[in-house]
Amino acid sequence: MPAVTITGKSALQSRSRITLSFCLLLSLSTLGACSGIGFPGVYRINVLQGNIVDQEMVDQLKPDMTRRQVRFVLGTPIVEDTFNADRWDYVYVVRRGNDNLIRSQLTVLFDGDVLADVEGDWVGDNWPEIDEEDDAKTETGAAPDTDG
Repeated sequence: MPAVTITGKSALQSRSRITLSFCLLLSLSTLGACSGIGFPGVYRINVLQGNIVDQEMVDQLKPDMTRRQVRFVLGTPIVEDTFNADRWDYVYVVRRGNDNLIRSQLTVLFDGDVLADVEGDWVGDNWPEIDEEDDAKTETGAAPDTDG
């Protein structure tokens, strides 16, 4: 029996498929490696996510406010913790691509249905601020004004 040699059209098709597969794999891996490189001149938009909370809004918060009053002042929280119903988180992030340009966070804590504490970027160390008039009256022992 003569030895069979593979020649002709099927051998060329097999080689071209292998070559095509190799070129495709090489081009995909090259494109995947370039994904971390930013193309010059490409504009990336700023992405705004979350609740916009400013200093005026935080200054309106007072101890013993109800949940409804807090929701009226700050809006609906972006995160309501399912495991801790007494905590609301207000997060605001501005991103360009993968970079965070601005990030602020405010956490509101309740005791039952009343506001107990506020923590975050917009809150000073002395929250809640005591009115100077009320503070002076309590130091002198004077009764507060009850004009009706």
